[in-house]
Amino acid sequence: MNQILNNTLNSESLKILLVEDEPKVAAFIKKGLDENGFLTEIAYDGVTGKVMALSNKYQIIILDINLPLINGFQLCKIIRDINSNIPILMLTALSGIEEKSQGFEAGADDYLLKPFEVRELILRIKALIKRTNKSTPVSLVYQVANLKLYCDEKKVTRADKIINLSAKEYKLLEYMIINKNKVLDRLELLDHVWGVNFDTGTNVIDVYVNFLRKKVDNNFELKLIHTRIGMGYILSDEQK
Repeated sequence: MNQILNNTLNSESLKILLVEDEPKVAAFIKKGLDENGFLTEIAYDGVTGKVMALSNKYQIIILDINLPLINGFQLCKIIRDINSNIPILMLTALSGIEEKSQGFEAGADDYLLKPFEVRELILRIKALIKRTNKSTPVSLVYQVANLKLYCDEKKVTRADKIINLSAKEYKLLEYMIINKNKVLDRLELLDHVWGVNFDTGTNVIDVYVNFLRKKVDNNFELKLIHTRIGMGYILSDEQK
């Protein structure tokens, strides 16, 4: 999955500050954000986060609440007192309404509970940026290797060359690229792409996957669409 914000906010310019004290969690989030076209920098405590946040070089700030030295609520208020416009998203395992109220009162724009899927985080980031920059069109783009899928334009390219797909081929590829590196069985693909209950013996998925292979992988050394025998299909740029 890869998404960038076009025009004045693109993948080269949109920088995110992540303030998270748990290294494994921070690495997981950074990996997901970086794979989606963002430039992510990490601070592991509130004091470092404060110094980095006040440098004014970020377009969005993601804060954990339970931070050492300065907690997320305090840091959010400090940032908000200096910069009233920058979007702030708070992450926490605390689900109580008091914690949420405290976060919003400190100036947070949104609140995401752990654990969460990176896809949801990306969607919330997109919504926050769009809300903050209403005059800037936001375009969602997924990328795997040199394959790009432009959601708003319903356009697909590989190595910057346009790939012409039918509506069903596009929808199938979109679902596979959103679920990059996940093995998808035929029933799941039928349900999400066709949206109806087909005869489970149908080979429509196999047929359409082959259509995609011919259009997406032909003439490229790196194959992206793979079969997992007895399990389903996976879209991945990792050589197996």
